[in-house]
Formats: sequence, C-alpha cells, structure tokens
Amino acid sequence: MEFDANSLEGILQTVTPLILLAIKSILIAGIVYFVGKWVIGLVIKAVDKIFKKSDIDASLSSFLKSFIRGLLYVLLILAVLATLGVEVTAFIAVLGAAGLAIGLALQGSLANFAGGVLILVFKPFKIGDTVEAQGILGSVEKIDILYTTVRQFDNKVVTVPNGNLANNNIINFSEKPTRRVEMSVGVAYGTDLKVTRKIILDTLKKDERIHADPAPVVYFTNFGDNSLDLSVRCWSDAGDLWPVFWDNMENIKEALEERDIEVPFPQRDVHHFFPEGKPELKSVEKK
Repeated sequence: MEFDANSLEGILQTVTPLILLAIKSILIAGIVYFVGKWVIGLVIKAVDKIFKKSDIDASLSSFLKSFIRGLLYVLLILAVLATLGVEVTAFIAVLGAAGLAIGLALQGSLANFAGGVLILVFKPFKIGDTVEAQGILGSVEKIDILYTTVRQFDNKVVTVPNGNLANNNIINFSEKPTRRVEMSVGVAYGTDLKVTRKIILDTLKKDERIHADPAPVVYFTNFGDNSLDLSVRCWSDAGDLWPVFWDNMENIKEALEERDIEVPFPQRDVHHFFPEGKPELKSVEKK
C-alpha cells in the first residue's frame, strides 16, 4: 500500500500537534516533579529544625519525617500524573479505599501508634524511670512507637502497648529527685507517746541518708485493736527510699526494745459464758 504526498502531509498535520502537546506536557511534568522535589527537601529540612528545637525523641522524629516525606511524594506523583493528563480521581479513590481498609484492619496498632506519639512528645516518663502502670511496677528499658518495655524488679520483662499506657494513669516514681518515706509503728496501750516519739526521731537522725529539711515527723494516727498506731515520715533521695525504709524499720524496733517499750502483736481475749454456772472440773485418775 502506497502513500501519496497528500496523505503523508495530512498524517503529519494530525500527529504533529499531538506530539508537540505530549512534549509540552512531559516538559511541564518534569518541571513540576523537580520543583516539587526541591520543595519537599525544603519542607523536610524545616520540619527537622522544628523537631530539633522541640527536643522530640530521635526515633519519633525519624518516623515522622519519613511519613511526611512519603505523603508529599504521593501528592507530587498525583500532581505529575494530572499534568500529563491522566485522570487521578480513580487513583485517589483507590488510595482512600485502601487507607480505610488498612485502618480498620489495624485499629489496635493505630491506637498504639497514637499512644506512642503522645508518650514520645509529652514524655510522662523516660528510659530508666521507675513507673507503675497497668498493674506493672518496674524500670522503663525501651520506648518504641508501638510498645514500651518495662523490666520488673524480679527481672521479668513486660511489653506494654502504648495505647493502654497513654489512656490510663501512670505513676512516675523517678520524676522528682526526693521521695517521702512512710513507716507505720505500733506500741502497746499505756506507752508514753512523747518518749516514743523522741526515741524514733533520735533513731532517724543517725541516718545520714534522711534529709534534715523537711524534718522527720512522728504522728499519732489511730487507736488500733491492739496498739497505738504511729505514722513516721521522713524524706530521702529517690534512690535511697527502700534502703532507708528497711534499715530504719529494724533500727526503730531495736531502739524501742532497748527502752522496754513493747511492740505489740495481734491478740484476742476470749471470755466463756456459762448460763447454768461454771462446771466443776473433774479429776482425772491416773492409771
């Protein structure tokens, strides 16, 4: 089949505008891509500076920068496709449906992710702190985006979902440098409380780990079933809390015993009632 000059000229006249339009679209798309890539670089640098000034955790900062970069590149690709004349509405619908499906499938993980972001941003605790949460007491070993690792004092390692941590009460025992030590002491009824208070305070003064300010105090708190109950309160460094408690509980007991002050134990008096009179004890003959 042969083409004459007129047919070839007609084809060229039809194809040439399309080629020129395609070249124009490709050039514009290339410009949009490179300019967009440059803008994304500027945005990421600005975000990085903001994160550094805000003292955001390094792992969270890296994750958020990667997420923002990925999101911006998706928008850039959609813009390039739109410049080339591709209908992007279908792509957006597919991305939306995929995002919804993933969100429904990963509800728990997304809750943990949101909790991890809140923990890393607001920092209710940090690595090395002693915390109590979700019925778990121990030292924080690692804080990730989804989970926090806590080592209990019996050396068991517990992995706690961040979603549960962020939505419940957290007791941080390491937030403040000092802690109040509380001890309960019971003495027998009839004991001179002023003498007892002086003995306890003198015992506490011998321990250099106990702070002089605030000064230790001893309060009478309750008439117990078997004792007069005293509350002993003093302050120490957070790391000395339990050694101070254990040592001084023993020291106070020994000091009270040296002064013949009784530390009572639970006891109960039983009274027998005989409506018909007390029966006589029968002698038992020995064989």
